Amino acid sequence: MESTLTVQQVAARTGLSPHTIRYYERIGLIPSVERAANGHRRYSASDIGWIEFLKCLRSTGMPLAEMQRYVALQQMGDLTIADRLALLETHRDRLQAQIQQLYSFLEKIEEKIRCYRSQYLEGEKK
Repeated sequence: MESTLTVQQVAARTGLSPHTIRYYERIGLIPSVERAANGHRRYSASDIGWIEFLKCLRSTGMPLAEMQRYVALQQMGDLTIADRLALLETHRDRLQAQIQQLYSFLEKIEEKIRCYRSQYLEGEKK
């Protein structure tokens, strides 16, 4: 029998709160979680891997509605692979644009740091 974890254990392992994990299940992002005889959720290694993927999507800014669309497509089977691929590629493209913008901002900050260092060093020489 495969070892399973409680929602608290999954929360500790993934860094998501138990509330978030339960919410993701409630809105259909985590389908088919097993329940123990007492009704408590029991998460498999596969569930945890899926939750980590959801965390990646959410942490990189994917809206919950898009995540739900992805899950719905996945549940439809292999006929939706092209749609899932397109969804992930669109998300990747948005991420790459954000990263480029962050690099641009970082360069502006670095420029200001160089300017202040230069002024600071000039002041120390006097």
